[in-house]
Amino acid sequence: MQDVVRKRTYIQSTLIAIVGWGVLYGVATLIDKLFPGIPKLQSGMSIAGLVALLALILITAEFLALASQLLLRRKKKPPVEGMMVGRIYRLAAVFAAILGLAYGFGKLATFGTFFSLFGGMLLGWSLQAPVSGIAAWVLVSLKRPFRPGDRIQFPNLGLVGDVHDTGVMYTMLNQVGGTIGSEEAVGRYILVPNAMLFSQVVINYTVTQDSPYMLDEVITRITFDSDWEAAERILLKAAVDITSDIIKATGVEPYIRSDMYDYGVYLRLRYQTRVKNRAEIAYLINKRIFQEIQGTSTVDLAIPYVYSYRAGMDRRTADKRVSDDIEAKKVKDIEISLIRSDRKVERADIEALAAGIAEKGLLQPIMVAKDPKSDSYDILAGHLRLEACRHLGWKTIPAIVAENRLVGNNLSQVSQ
Repeated sequence: MQDVVRKRTYIQSTLIAIVGWGVLYGVATLIDKLFPGIPKLQSGMSIAGLVALLALILITAEFLALASQLLLRRKKKPPVEGMMVGRIYRLAAVFAAILGLAYGFGKLATFGTFFSLFGGMLLGWSLQAPVSGIAAWVLVSLKRPFRPGDRIQFPNLGLVGDVHDTGVMYTMLNQVGGTIGSEEAVGRYILVPNAMLFSQVVINYTVTQDSPYMLDEVITRITFDSDWEAAERILLKAAVDITSDIIKATGVEPYIRSDMYDYGVYLRLRYQTRVKNRAEIAYLINKRIFQEIQGTSTVDLAIPYVYSYRAGMDRRTADKRVSDDIEAKKVKDIEISLIRSDRKVERADIEALAAGIAEKGLLQPIMVAKDPKSDSYDILAGHLRLEACRHLGWKTIPAIVAENRLVGNNLSQVSQ
């Protein structure tokens, strides 16, 4: 809607300019013919004739701008592209009008002499950033690698923004991110010198403004004992419900890819999203998935070191059952060398938990059972904690000695 209003306003202003300059051209031409006795300038032209010439130059620029707008409209290009090309014609008209004034007052030769005298200086100045910026602006206006309304990225500058305007010297961006950890425009405008465009890589997220979409993904971690098919249905339904209009526009359906990891399965939901609404759409999909999983008993979210949300709930229930066992609640420092463990634990998990224990200490003791035939202990719960403390070089570890092996085994099923 905004593009339609902008296009209509631009065409109306261009037509008004054509009519205005046309009236001025007609009046000046009429005066020049009706009053041949008007004093002449050094070039032999009258003031009225010079005004008519300048008006003709400006009319030509406006006609070319309007024709470009209509031609690009026919090619289904955004209105801002016609506006960008129109600025080139108007700039050329200004230079042509200056030359016309110099010719009218008989100073064209002087102007040429002045230019030749200072040509070397002008050439040196042209190598500086201002002229480089103008050259970049002309190139951008002609090639249009990006346009107002596009979302672009400068990887070398760590900058992402929506193009607000492309000026002669600067490109104005509405910064995306920066003050927030999300890909949303924050309303902070940044001026990027056009001269930098010759040395920067620019990534355009929305090359086709009529369909500014990109591939995005939402990751959900489920446990190994979850119903995989049910989880997929939940994810795909959430994406279809939230992005139904995008699916209709692009014809691309959401799909799922997966990875296995130590505590469960990564389900990667991939779908087409609007570039400028990426964060909002991801939020809505995540929320819908979370709500559906909460109401589905066969799908459980995986949590590192706990295994799952429901396992954590079971663990609290088991802790309450063993609280009646006085012996099980007694914590003792047991020599690590006396504790037997036959469970294999991944080294990466050991190192990760060891770092946390080194910083905050062991927050929960392990559970062991005394071997009646020797001085050793069998570990019932806390295999990962035991190996992490062993990794840190601890000689002893706080442990609950469970006399009731059945209770201890129940707890070990939901604990590390």
